[in-house]
Amino acid sequence: MYAPERQQEILRLARESGRVDVLSLAEEFQVTAETVRRDLKTLDRAGLLRRVHGGAIPAGRLGFEPDLAERETTAAGEKDAIARAALTELPREGSVIIDAGTTAARLAGLLPLDATLTVVTHALPVAAILADHPGIALHLVGGRVRHRTRAAVDAWALRAYGELSADVVFLATNGFSVDGGLTTPDLAEAAVKRAAASAARRVVLLADSAKYGQRHFARFADLSQVDVLVTDAGLAPQDAAVIEAAGPAVVRA
Repeated sequence: MYAPERQQEILRLARESGRVDVLSLAEEFQVTAETVRRDLKTLDRAGLLRRVHGGAIPAGRLGFEPDLAERETTAAGEKDAIARAALTELPREGSVIIDAGTTAARLAGLLPLDATLTVVTHALPVAAILADHPGIALHLVGGRVRHRTRAAVDAWALRAYGELSADVVFLATNGFSVDGGLTTPDLAEAAVKRAAASAARRVVLLADSAKYGQRHFARFADLSQVDVLVTDAGLAPQDAAVIEAAGPAVVRA
């Protein structure tokens, strides 16, 4: 069976059952799990499926948003590489905003012990990681905490970011594209991300390649507002060129 035929069958199975998993598909088609993952990535890029931990679901569910535990294990290797590469975007000293997101939390965990920075975040996981860091002056932005992302949202958070002017913000997103911009499923989360992006002089987007081409309900920025995109090597060079033409420099870790 050729790859396009297998992918068409995977799409049919996903639409019929609501979800497909990598191991079952590998057994069904007598191919390796890595081959199935490549198929799912192809279908995800085409906007036909949405990859989740261990498999995929049909695209088009605007209300779908994986919880923190599921996102933590999705594309873990890629997120680690992105976080390491993003360290080069840290200022030697000054102020940094770290957005809510699993890749952003990985970046927080990699901040050197000799770093002397002021860090602002509305993400409880990021704050927990940095609370005992000896060189970090940590500011936690408050508000209503969304259980799914452990991020503060609504008026308190928006007001706090409206009073800041940081050197750089490390921004996270659920999806990004040249024409669709940066998107996330929740309107309240999008509003805080928009405010955080506006509160810094430099915007660094941390996003794994599987998110390229994905669109969600709430748009909070355009790619032209991003200075640097740090992603993984799974982003094709031709896609990187298209993104750079829209504004940001692209780092493929």
